[in-house]
Parts: sequence; C-alpha cells; structure tokens
Amino acid sequence: MRVQLIHPPAHVNPKALTALRPSPPLGLAYIAAALREAGHDVSMLDCLGDAPTQLTPEGPVSRIGLRDDEILSRIDRDAPVLGITNMWSYAWPALRQLVSKIKNCFPEKIIVAGGEHFTGLAEVSMQQAPIDIIVLGEGERIMNELVGKLEAGNFDASSVDGIVWRDGDKIVMNKRPKGSKAVDEIPWPAWDLFDLDVYNEHRFLPGTYMGKTVPVLATRGCPYDCTYCSAPNMWERRWAPRAPVEVADEVEFYAKEYGATHFPFQDLTASLQRKWTVDFAREIIKRNLDIKWQLAVGTRCEIMDDEVCQLLYESGCRTLYFAPESGSDRTRKLIKKKMKREALMSAVESTVKAGITLGIFLVIGFPHDRREDLDETVKLVRELARMGVTDICVPVFYPIPASELYDDLIASGRITQCDATLLAPMTAHLPILTEERNYCEHVSARELNFYKYWIVANFYGTSYATHPELMTRMAKNFFKNEEESKMETFVLELKKKVLGSGTGNARPDTRGPNSPTPKKRVPRAPERKSEKTGQLIRLRHAG
Repeated sequence: MRVQLIHPPAHVNPKALTALRPSPPLGLAYIAAALREAGHDVSMLDCLGDAPTQLTPEGPVSRIGLRDDEILSRIDRDAPVLGITNMWSYAWPALRQLVSKIKNCFPEKIIVAGGEHFTGLAEVSMQQAPIDIIVLGEGERIMNELVGKLEAGNFDASSVDGIVWRDGDKIVMNKRPKGSKAVDEIPWPAWDLFDLDVYNEHRFLPGTYMGKTVPVLATRGCPYDCTYCSAPNMWERRWAPRAPVEVADEVEFYAKEYGATHFPFQDLTASLQRKWTVDFAREIIKRNLDIKWQLAVGTRCEIMDDEVCQLLYESGCRTLYFAPESGSDRTRKLIKKKMKREALMSAVESTVKAGITLGIFLVIGFPHDRREDLDETVKLVRELARMGVTDICVPVFYPIPASELYDDLIASGRITQCDATLLAPMTAHLPILTEERNYCEHVSARELNFYKYWIVANFYGTSYATHPELMTRMAKNFFKNEEESKMETFVLELKKKVLGSGTGNARPDTRGPNSPTPKKRVPRAPERKSEKTGQLIRLRHAG
C-alpha cells in the first residue's frame, strides 16, 4: 500500500533563552523503515527539511518549515494513508489546523497519527481534529498491522491492539499490547528519505554540533517513573537495549555511507547497565572508527566510574549530560528521581577526569518547591562548577501532558486542558517568568526569576573563575563557529540572531504562495540485510 508520512514544521520561540534546536524525526524514520521492509510504498513529506529557512510567526511562537498551503500542494494524491507525527504538545494548536485542512481537501484519505503527544492526549486530539486513527506508544508493529489490514481490505479497527479509532460519534481506545524487547528486529531508520545534509547545514540536530551528524537510538524506554515526565505513559516503564554489536554496525554504516563523524544518541536512559555500556564502547574501539558521539538528552549516573568513563572517551564519547533536576534531596524524592547525591558526585568526578564535556539538567519551580530547595540547588551548582562541569540548563518547570504532575495539576484545578497549558514548554525559557506561568505553590514568579539567574550566575561565575580555560575555549569556538558545549551553542545561536534575522538560520517568510522551493538533494539509497529474510535489499526512495 502507498503511504505518505508527514514530518510537520518545527516550532520555536525566538525570544527564548535556550540552545534547543529542531532535529530529524527519529521515530518517523523508524516507522518509514518498518513499513518499507514490510513491502509498502513509503514517501516522506519533510515540512522542516524542505523549507529550513522559512520562518512564519504563529501567535506567541514561530514555525520553521513549509506553510499549510505548501504542505497541501505536496500531499500524495495516490496515497490512501497519511501518517503524521507529533512529539511535543506545544505544536498541537497549529498541527490540528493542518490536519483539518488536509481532511477538508482529501476527505477520502485515512489520517493516522502517532508520537508522544498523541499517546498522551489521544482522546483530546481525536475530539479536536479529524484524525481517523491514533497509534499508541511504539508504532512499528502496530502501524505494520494496521496498514497491512487496510491493504488486504478486511480492516476491522476493533481487532488491532494499540490504536484509538472512531465508531460513529464514539471514540474507542483499544488495549495496548505489551512492548516487545526484540528491538534488534526493527530495521534501521530510513534516513535516506530525508536530506540530512540540510539538517547538518542548519545544525537542526540534538546536542552540540561536532561534524556530519546522524542521530542514533541504542535503547528504548525508561524503567523509572519521574513525576514530571511523560515517558512512563509512552514506554510503560520498560527499558529495552539493542545488542551493542548491532548499534556499532549501524554507526559504522552511517560513517561509511553518509560520511558521518558524529552521533548524538537520543536514548532516554542509555547508560543503565554497566556491562552494556562497556561492551558498546569496546566494540567501537575495536573497529577503530574515527567518530565522536554524545548522550545529549541526559542519562543516569550510577554506572559511571573511572573505567567506564575512560572507555567512553576512547570510543569517541565527548559529551554527557546528567539530570539530577534539583540540588534538594527533598525535591528529588517528591519527583521520584531515584538518584543519590553521592552517586552523582562520584560520576561527575570520573567523567571530568576522563576529559568528557559534562552538562547538568536542572529544573526550578516544581509545584512543591520551597526556597530552601532552591538554595540547595545554588549550593550544588557551585560545587559542580568547581569540579569541572561545563554546562547547566535551568528551565522553570512546565507541566507535560500524561505526566503525573500534569494529571495532579489538572485534578486540583491549578491548570486546565487548553492551548496556553500546551504552550508552556515554549515559554519556560523566556527571560521573565510571569505569575500565570508559575506552577509553584510556595515561591512567586518574581522569586523564581531571581533564583534562575542567581543559579546561572553562581555556576558560570564559579566555573570561569576556577577553570579560566573554558572562557578561552569559548572565545576560540565563537570565531571558528564551532561548539563543544550548550553555552557555546547558545552563544552561536545568539550571534546568528544578531547578525542575521529570524531564529538561528531561519529567516522570516517573505515568499509568495506560489514561489518554488529548492529541490531536495536525495542521497543514494543504502543497502542492508533484511532482519526477517537475510536478503540484501536496496532501501528504495519514493519521494
């Protein structure tokens, strides 16, 4: 069956103080690969990659990518199924309008939605937009079964586990199947359907940019149940690692096929098992690959000792992020962050000693935070700076749909299910927090503003005073347009805003509705062995 997958435009807040950037859609690339291996004819409409410099204001945020009219003109008329993804709920207000426009223009097409947002707010999404089916959680097996039954002509929605569908005016949610741990059977992401050169050119990539980049996923899920996180709902507290050899095969393939030299791992919790981490590092070292890689989205610290960190560095790991979230033991207990201070400090010492750039993720303004909790965070960042930690990220708390804290705030009436709540992540990095965006019961927005800048000042003031070489490095990278830390990424993005226009490399939209867009450069389709048949197959293009 012919299927068109849609990667929607990205959304940014040009006024935010953040180093966050859009990135290639790893989940959608996996879905494309699974459908294609099952024999379906897959095309990709990459709304970000096809217009990476087009910036369009949308209320308090801005869109990077194709406009709605351009997207509608590129819908595949011959594809009976359209699949659309959305990870972040802040994009939903704009995306639901796009879905409605697609359905109005192509009422006969079956619109299937998936991703973290749709898994967390499935019923709301079905109520607000003419989506036909939502796939919950991991999508490869469910999407294959769904499309296969649609193609066979015997489709019965009630027989497909893991979907939400319409039965007349009724929205039906089928039971979710247990996630499979056979993650090595899933084909590698279909990156050949995207122009990765465009993403690299504009540095639309996770983490810091260290050369030609391809994102990788080594493990799936997370076994923890932190109250601020939606992962327990998306992954159902399950962690499944791929075989270290299989991950190394994928990295080596991208290095040879695409000339990639840098691999940001987008795992939720990559370093959970010491043996797995050691085996993977040794596998990369054994292959003598001249690469760099990083754990850019944060990972656990418990397994990090001198031996592990030295192996990570020798294998090319150059950046790690730990996520204690708070310097307060009380706060970490309340958010169910199962991390002990002693483990963190020991891991920091080993990581810095190995020469790996280390950053820390923190959050202030949790609903139950008190001033003494924030004071503990100030003390922690000073100590971390003296130890050699390079970066911190300190957003103000915002509620994520399908997280425990989100549900608690809804139940207590502190927030409502509305667009302003969904847009909260877009405003968490604004220079000034206002009271209507403050979810903390015990600390005012004015005080949280003080603490945010006080924490940042304490960290970077201590860091540059005790490690002046970091200032020298940042100055060199500023003029070379290179980055080794989030602070350097932020400074370079700020330079682009000052010297250019728009956000980062994006520019305001000044083109007419009929203006042509540059044609996509399509890389050569790679070959790999089918996990099911063992045959060498050419991954075909259908764009």
